[in-house]
Amino acid sequence: MSEAGKLTHIDAAGEAHMVDVGDKAETVRIAVAEGFVRMKPETLTLIRDGNAKKGDVIGTARLAGIMAAKQTASLIPLCHPLMLTKVAVDITEDPSLPGLRVEAMVKLSGKTGVEMEALTAVSIACLTIYDMAKAADKAMEIVNIRLLEKSGGKSGDFRRQEI
Repeated sequence: MSEAGKLTHIDAAGEAHMVDVGDKAETVRIAVAEGFVRMKPETLTLIRDGNAKKGDVIGTARLAGIMAAKQTASLIPLCHPLMLTKVAVDITEDPSLPGLRVEAMVKLSGKTGVEMEALTAVSIACLTIYDMAKAADKAMEIVNIRLLEKSGGKSGDFRRQEI
């Protein structure tokens, strides 16, 4: 198997281990991820108008996503604790779903990437939207959580190409 095709968190004996990043160069690393919460049109209206029983759905979900990015190493067993320099979570209406689109951008200058932090931010923001509005719509769906792009590091840049 080529070096690019190897799983980095599996050692020669086939056991999971934390990758040693000590010899890697520090570079600016950025990752952007997205996800969607599909819901009834009336639930979207309820959220937009600020009438959800639990309060500000979008503001709370944004804060939850930022907090989650900072806690990724506590949630994902082999992730390194990172000193993030920027976490931004944007939540916008997507009437075509209908629902909300969540996008997270995470940045640092360091020795390992921030893809998991961006994906964790999106996941937890989407779950928070569900939690905040489930009284109105238990049939909401969280869909298409995915990495959109990443830059920095030895593996280079990645940008999702739509098929």
